[in-house]
Amino acid sequence: MIKRGPGIDPRLQQNKADNIRLACSRIDGLIVRPGESFSFWRLVGKTSKRNGFSEGRVLVNGKLTSGLGGGLCNLANTLHILFMHTPMTITELHHHSDALAPDPDGIRKPYSAGTSVNYNYLDLRFRNDTDTAVQICARCEGDTLIAELRSDKIFPVTYRITEEDHHFRKEGNGRYYRISKIYRETIDRSTGKLLKRELKWDNRSRVMFDPKLIPSAQLRTPTDI
Repeated sequence: MIKRGPGIDPRLQQNKADNIRLACSRIDGLIVRPGESFSFWRLVGKTSKRNGFSEGRVLVNGKLTSGLGGGLCNLANTLHILFMHTPMTITELHHHSDALAPDPDGIRKPYSAGTSVNYNYLDLRFRNDTDTAVQICARCEGDTLIAELRSDKIFPVTYRITEEDHHFRKEGNGRYYRISKIYRETIDRSTGKLLKRELKWDNRSRVMFDPKLIPSAQLRTPTDI
C-alpha cells in the first residue's frame, strides 16, 4: 500500500494505508448471494473526517493532490482485479491513469493501477449472476493489502489477465503515456482449454511520475509506431 520514491509524500502514503484499513473493515466478510449486487460506496460510506478518513493522495482533473479518503482507488483496483478472476458481472467501472508511479523494480503487472472511485459519483459495482453465494474478504497485514473471494462451489472456469504491446510514448503535446492492450482469458478448469479472450482495456494512460524514470527500453517515439 505504501509507495516510496521521488516526489511522493510519505505522510499521504501512510494516511492512504490508514484509509484502506478503515474501508477494509467495512467490506471484509461480506456475503453476496445469487442475484445480489456489490457497491463499493454503499459499504465504505462517505469519506469524511467524521467517518474516520484522512487526507491521502488523490487524482483530480489529471493532477495528483491530497484529499479526504485518498488512496481508496488502490483498494477499488485490488477488488476490480479480484472480480476479474471470477464469473461475477462487473456493472460499473471507471478508469484513471495507469501510470501513477514507476513499476516496482521495473516489473509490470497489468491492472496494477487504473481503477477510479469517487464518493457518490464514481462507484465500483458487480452483480452475482452465478448460482452460488460468494464472500469478499479484504484485510491488511502490515503494509500489504490482501483480498480474496470465496464461494460455496468451485467455478468451472478460471481466468488470466494478459497484456500486449506494453510501452511508453512521448506525444506531440510533450506528455508521456503508457500504452497497452489488456485482455482477460477464460480457461476451462478441467481441460485447460482457452474458451474466450476479451479485450478489457485499450490503455492510454498519462504518465503522472517523472518521465526520466521510464526505462529506456520501454520508451518509443511516434516514428517507432
